[in-house]
Amino acid sequence: MTKHFNKPELKERRRRLRKEMTFSEKIVWLHLRKKQLKVRFLRQYSIDNYIVDFYCPEMKIAVEIDGDVHNLPEQKEYDIERQRYLENYGVTFVRLKNEEVLGNGNKAFARIEEVIDKLNLSS
Repeated sequence: MTKHFNKPELKERRRRLRKEMTFSEKIVWLHLRKKQLKVRFLRQYSIDNYIVDFYCPEMKIAVEIDGDVHNLPEQKEYDIERQRYLENYGVTFVRLKNEEVLGNGNKAFARIEEVIDKLNLSS
């Protein structure tokens, strides 16, 4: 059976990404870690050959922090394809821009909570 989640061959890359988190990712992680939103999130989690910034396996929620590079046309296209691919696994995405996290973190975190609440209601 094929392993789709946290493939062993991506372990070192995931580890490196955890060590090299951006400032925005660190802020978000402070709010997601230790089940502060009543569900467990993991950092730099892989699904097939893609790695998402944060992932809640129990609810299949991916939280992505988009920096300036995500505004480039080719990166936007890649992000759309990647998100569609992962949504085929039932993953729900919450995309936050760096500016959202740095400018109004509470509003950004409220968006994550809204998705959790919405998925809880539909289950």
